This record gives sequence, structure tokens and C-alpha cells, in this order.
Amino acid sequence: MKVLIVGAAGQLGRALVQSAPASIELIAWDRAQLDLSQLETISARVHAARPDVLSNAAAYTAVDQAESDSQRAYLINAEAVGVLGEACAAAGTRLVHVSTDFVFDGAAGRPYQPNDVTAPLGVYGASKVAGEKRLATQTGLNGCVVRTAWVYSSVGKNFLLTMLRLFKERPVVRVVADQIGTPTSAKSLASCLWSAAVSEVRGILHFTDAGAASWYDFAVAIYEEAQALGLLTQPVDIQPIRTSDYPTPARRPSYSVLDVSATRATLGLQAIHWRAQLREVLRELRS
Repeated sequence: MKVLIVGAAGQLGRALVQSAPASIELIAWDRAQLDLSQLETISARVHAARPDVLSNAAAYTAVDQAESDSQRAYLINAEAVGVLGEACAAAGTRLVHVSTDFVFDGAAGRPYQPNDVTAPLGVYGASKVAGEKRLATQTGLNGCVVRTAWVYSSVGKNFLLTMLRLFKERPVVRVVADQIGTPTSAKSLASCLWSAAVSEVRGILHFTDAGAASWYDFAVAIYEEAQALGLLTQPVDIQPIRTSDYPTPARRPSYSVLDVSATRATLGLQAIHWRAQLREVLRELRS
């Protein structure tokens, strides 16, 4: 099986490359090989590669910047995704596309089901919904959309690495405590995407690590686990704050836990708590 990964230089793309099964003929493209903002090049590039599966780990993910850069957010997250879907349908290529918990407004107060109505609060979430809809209406496309949340790893830009830096620089760190979701290791998400790639499951799937937390809970766990591993030594006062105390250009859902039970059952995935996965990523950083 030949698998093409788009967005191979990002934290998820790197995790996909590193965890690729030995039996896979892997093609890994970063922006230099395929720039999704260049819509006119996408179809020809996909047809030339002729992969059996295309895993799209590329996206515009700057949530706050998207509010003032909506044109580019929609270009990457919606228009380019639509072109990828057309190209895959024409080539007989299976498409596995990654989406986000930000398609929801957080008002449900319970874990979101894949078939729940979307109601994004900002441009980023709306652009990802638009991309999902482009794929849903693409005739002849074999593929699935995997929504996930709060992804982090030992590389790139993410909450984990930001917190580790702040804990080394500041004696006091204030973190939002009234937004609830599920921290998800890029490595465990990559495992899910590989399972989806070699399956025939279609439609929308939800995947995160197990459990739920606020950003404050996540920050405290990072501090405690990093201290236990010797990555941090100095004391830090981590203070919980409200979303209203930390205004941002984009509104974020106050509760975006995803119900992943159907995905685990369908793909045969084990439930592993987010804190156990966090510990593994911190061990990578220590080594």
C-alpha cells in the first residue's frame, strides 16, 4: 500500500511518518512538495503520486490569527480540502482528513457525538466545517474525517512546549480553568489515523486520548510530571483564571470533549488516559 502524507513537517505529520507500518510505501510531503495554498497544483501532484491513501495532516491552525486572516484560513482548510477530495475521488485514492473540536460551540455540556450539529464560534472552526462539507458532498470519494482536540507533541508549537518554557522563565503562570477538553498526544492520534487509513470506515470519526481536563489541569499535570522526570526543578505558582481574564481574538468552546467510543470500537483502539500519554511525551523530551 502506498500512502501519501500531506503536512509531513508538522507535529502530527512527523508522528505519522515516525509510526508508519513497515509494510507501507510512504511518501511524505511538506509545504515545499505540496503547498495547499496553490490550488492549481494539487490535482496534478496527487495524480502523479497515485497513492492508495492520502492522509491530510496539513491545516491552517492559528486560531486567533484566523480572525483577521479568514481568506487564508478558508483557502487552506476548505478550498484546498475540496480540491484534495476531488483529486482523490478521481484517482481512486482513499482520503483520511483531520478536523477539530472547534467545529462545536461548547454549549452541549456533554461529550460531542460525530453526528451532532456543528456551531463554530470563530473563523478557524468555521473553515474546518467548510472543509468537512466539501468532502461530504464529493461524489465517489472513499474517505473519512477524524476530528480531534488539544494535540501536542515533543516538537513544534503546542501547549506542552509553551508551558515548559513558561515554567522555566516565570515564578507565576496563570492558566485558563473554565475551558474543558481532552489533551491528545500526536503519537496516539497518528496511531488512530493509520488504523483509519487501512480500514474502509467512512464518514466522521472522533478521536482523542481518554479523559477530560481544563487547560489549568493540563498545565498542573505538565508541571508535576516534568518535575518527577527532572525536567523542571524550580517552584512555580500555577494560578487558575477565567476565560474572561485572558481575552483572545477568537472565542473558544468552553466544553469540547469528544465522544470517541464509536471510533475505538470500530477501529479496535485501546483507551489510554491523557495523563499517561503526557508522561510518555515528557520521557521523549528527557531522552
